[in-house]
Amino acid sequence: AAAVRASAFSLKELVATLAPMLRQGGGSVVSLDFDASVAWPAYDWMGVSKAALESITRYLARDLGRDGVRVNCIAAGPLRTVAARGVPGFERFPEVWGRRAPLGWDPSDPRPAADTAAVLLSDRARAITGEIVHVDGGYHAMGADLEPPS
Repeated sequence: AAAVRASAFSLKELVATLAPMLRQGGGSVVSLDFDASVAWPAYDWMGVSKAALESITRYLARDLGRDGVRVNCIAAGPLRTVAARGVPGFERFPEVWGRRAPLGWDPSDPRPAADTAAVLLSDRARAITGEIVHVDGGYHAMGADLEPPS
């Protein structure tokens, strides 16, 4: 329950609190996600919470869009954050990511996700809402890894 409240329901509560201000001139809300389209090893209830976050994003985008408010998520690859320390086996994620992501991945560099957030918050993304934008070096687009580990 704590994971769902912190990782998903909090977005709904935050946006509900800010909605009167956002509706005055439009605006943009961006949350940080971890791809919830698959079940990740060791991610368990956090994965369920992120799936809820993605769904809440779509509903908020629907409900606030007519007021010019955009709501999106960034599904970043694994980043070394305080939250990541609470995921058992997290250290295995960056290793696999670096091997499979066509553009590579640096789990110590939050700039790709931050740059994407800056675009989504700007008017340059004025027609984008309800999206889960993958900023993961292309990892999410790769099929099964059939090569033996090196």
